[in-house]
This record gives sequence, structure tokens and C-alpha cells, in this order.
Amino acid sequence: MIQPPGAIGQIAYIVNDLDAALNHWIEAMGIGPFFLIDSSTIENPEYYGKPSDLDITAALAYNGSMCIELIEQKNDSPSVYRDVMQSRGSGFHHWGVMTENFDEEVERYIKMDYSLAFSGSVSVGGRFAYMNSFEALGGMVELIDFTPSVKELFAGLQEASVDWDGKDSIRST
Repeated sequence: MIQPPGAIGQIAYIVNDLDAALNHWIEAMGIGPFFLIDSSTIENPEYYGKPSDLDITAALAYNGSMCIELIEQKNDSPSVYRDVMQSRGSGFHHWGVMTENFDEEVERYIKMDYSLAFSGSVSVGGRFAYMNSFEALGGMVELIDFTPSVKELFAGLQEASVDWDGKDSIRST
């Protein structure tokens, strides 16, 4: 079962080399299969309120009820990923929190003085918002609009990990 709304359901890392990171997570950690997603699935991306031409490839896999996300930025466009990569290098980047009250949660974080750093929507029908909580928490919080289609996507990713036999470890969504 995937994490319920309001719980941390994802832990994300930025990486310099996605292929090398995937190999490590698959071989050393035994996590998989990973599903590749590229920036073509992001609609209306905005970095601190301005349009973004971000180019990334991400990979998602489940370990139990936790989604692991690995992200490699492919261009030099300003982004929340590049900001962290330049300031401290690869590693932990954000927690993903599923919410059924997306607009209210964004406003709640803004009231706590966490700026809206990156936002957009995904082609399966849900919005996301990265709240800059680095100073207070050491990472960002990504609010994920937990629509029925997003819930179905994450449930499908998790289902693939159940009894995974180590084969076909990198897949397309």
C-alpha cells in the first residue's frame, strides 16, 4: 500500500549520472524496478514564478511503501535541482508529500515562510509544488496533488516492485 495523503511518500535524490545511480540503487540496495520519466511529462513548469525550460530525467521505484526518486538535470537551466547541485552536490533533495488539498497546503507552507520554488503539472493529471524548506529542514518539500490518476500511477509503480525478481530493472512509464 502506498503512503496515505499527508504522509511522506517519496524521498528524492539529485544525481550527476543517472545510469550510475540506477546501477547502485538496483545492485547495492536491491530496489527496483525503476521507471524512467523525462521533462516532457511536465507541463507549465515555473521556477520561482517564471517559465522554465528545465530538462531532466527522473527514475521512480518503490521500496515497500516508500517511493525513491532519482533526478538528473540534463541542461544548465536555472532550477531547484541545479541550485542544490551547485551548493552542495548530489544527494538528498526533497520529500514528496501526497495531498488531497493541494491549494490549501501550498498556502499553508507559504504562511510558514517557505517560498514556492518550482511548480507545474504532470501529463497524468496532477500538480506539484516544491516548497523551499532547505533552511529549516535541510531539504525541500514537494507537495503532490493526489488526484485519482496520480494515485493510480504511484500504485502501479509500487505494484511492480512487489515480488520483483530483479529482471527488467529499468522501464519506461
